[in-house]
Amino acid sequence: MRKLVYILFFTVFATQAQTQMSTQEAAALKTKVKALASTTQTISSDFIQYKHLDFLDNDIETSGKLAFKAPDLVKWEYLDPFKYAVLFKDETLFINDEGNKSNVDIGSNKMFKQLNKLIISSVKGDMFDEAEFTIEYFHKDKTAWFILCRETKNSPNTFKLFILHSTQKEMLLK
Repeated sequence: MRKLVYILFFTVFATQAQTQMSTQEAAALKTKVKALASTTQTISSDFIQYKHLDFLDNDIETSGKLAFKAPDLVKWEYLDPFKYAVLFKDETLFINDEGNKSNVDIGSNKMFKQLNKLIISSVKGDMFDEAEFTIEYFHKDKTAWFILCRETKNSPNTFKLFILHSTQKEMLLK
């Protein structure tokens, strides 16, 4: 079933007329991303997250806001369909679940540790770890797409697919 979802996703993605980047274009883009990331102090962005669970017919869709402040402060706030916020600070995850507050030691939770690493890495321009991900680069008009896919046979409860995009307006493309 999961492979069917990935095939369907890539088929839909491909029909939207994105063009795969050449090796040279991808290398140039990675260089630009890293250069921009090295000077970035803050970021705020909206996000949409799709969570696939094998026992559900449809993926779970949530949306919210992401904020980053250098060097490694990240706030991930869900706004729909529920209100839930997490703040990654040092080795602690602070959780606010509609007023119910708690803390989690990130070092003891593999999934939260990986999520924090991925967010910080993407903000710092270090998300291009080809040992950890199969990465494909696409562009359409003035938008670049990064598709990071991870094989997770040894760690089935981790994130498998990330899709990031950026536009010329966000100064990643010229």
